[in-house]
Amino acid sequence: MIKSQNPRIGVGVIISRNNKVLLLKRLNVHGAGTWSTPGGHLEFGETPEECATREAKEETDLVIDNVTFKAITNDVFIAENKHYITIWMQCVCQSGEPFVTAPYESSEIGWFDWDKLPQPLFLPLQHLLNGDGYPKFEHE
Repeated sequence: MIKSQNPRIGVGVIISRNNKVLLLKRLNVHGAGTWSTPGGHLEFGETPEECATREAKEETDLVIDNVTFKAITNDVFIAENKHYITIWMQCVCQSGEPFVTAPYESSEIGWFDWDKLPQPLFLPLQHLLNGDGYPKFEHE
């Protein structure tokens, strides 16, 4: 295996409403062209809950609440020589309608049925949905 930088920590934010999940199409970041939940890097001194709340607001303008831990995935991007541990948090949307607030990172946003997700999916989200998380993820 090629040695690279140490693994980084990402936080994925699962925002559901009416059995649909909110996804963004990634742009100008690794995984460009794939669909994923809002999320980003855990910052120094930040809790996963704080990161999820911040990223949801920064990327979608949504205010979220009741942020809870769901799973962790181990995500190695071979072609990009990157390794992430992704902490998956689930929440309740308290107010607002989502829109792309960071057009340099995302090109589209939408609510999708869990059984009709757009393709391709971002590697960490694909791992989560494949049951490759700790613990295995089941959407509600």
